[in-house]
Amino acid sequence: MFLARLVSTARSFSTSAVASFPKLKSHSGTKKRWKAIASGKFKRAHANHSHLNMTKRPGRKNNLNQTAYSSPTQTAILKKLLPYA
Repeated sequence: MFLARLVSTARSFSTSAVASFPKLKSHSGTKKRWKAIASGKFKRAHANHSHLNMTKRPGRKNNLNQTAYSSPTQTAILKKLLPYA
């Protein structure tokens, strides 16, 4: 009698929650630097554009201002580092 009541009050968990176990962690440094776009690639900003700009040519500063996109090799690595992106 007691055993039947124990079974009936047991919590039922969804199968979708069990299927996604264990959760994967995203790489924190990659999260801060890369953003996923709709095509499946990733985009990032160029470094060295924020300070000490007096000695840099205007063309160089313009190029540093543009968005950089991931290559196919980088995209494969980034998909592992950011599994939910």
